Amino acid sequence: MRLATFLPDDDCSPRAGEVRGEDVVAYADERTTVVDLLAQDSPAPADGPSFPLSRVKLLAPVPQPRAIFGIGLNYADHVAEMGGQAPEAPLVFLKLPSSAAPPGDPVRCPEVVRRLDYEGELAVVMGAGGRVAGYAVADDLSARDLQKREPQWTRAKGADGFCPYGPWITTADEVKDPHALRLRTWVGGELRQDSNTSNLIFKVGDLVEFISQTCTLMPGDLILTGTPSGVGQGIQPPRFLTSGDVVRIEIEGLGAIEHPIA
Repeated sequence: MRLATFLPDDDCSPRAGEVRGEDVVAYADERTTVVDLLAQDSPAPADGPSFPLSRVKLLAPVPQPRAIFGIGLNYADHVAEMGGQAPEAPLVFLKLPSSAAPPGDPVRCPEVVRRLDYEGELAVVMGAGGRVAGYAVADDLSARDLQKREPQWTRAKGADGFCPYGPWITTADEVKDPHALRLRTWVGGELRQDSNTSNLIFKVGDLVEFISQTCTLMPGDLILTGTPSGVGQGIQPPRFLTSGDVVRIEIEGLGAIEHPIA
């Protein structure tokens, strides 16, 4: 299944739905949310009206996740381009719930940020009981200047809108192997990142187990699994995002997100 949160039109409230081909089918009970569906072992198919996918607005599948866990330096090639050393254990940080953003909305760069960077990532979406419910495409936007001068990354990684993700959640039963997915990122039509989730240092199960040692993972929580090489900071000379740039991130079998920088 592909679970989405969407607006049928500008006058409607957000609806939960199931993407089927070129349509999205809403759940008849308008109170149903994607978090409700993620909490179920096997969500029931959508049973409401159908809308052409091209005519609805896709929102973040879980508009404000309870928790967004980021993982730093989880691809060896990215570690090398950043001039660091591979961590002995997962490097975990948090992004604020308000950083979650729709997959196609403009991302507004705060005035204080001068070095805005992209990070195409596989997002893990949690279900009930600590199980992985599904996967999505995410951009872990990062303010490299703040990240460099501040010892913790709350402002650098957790700014409003710094986690566009979607375009929907592909349930885990539809993903044969989350460690065999091609991941690509373009900026302004130029391919910047081209890797595979097989290159993750710490795999999905490792990350879930590590975070669960201290934090109870809840339905709708996100884990951003890290980014491969090719970020703007790693290019010589560095190439950061500027107003008007369009970032597109695609993961095999999961779809793509595409957002402009404002």
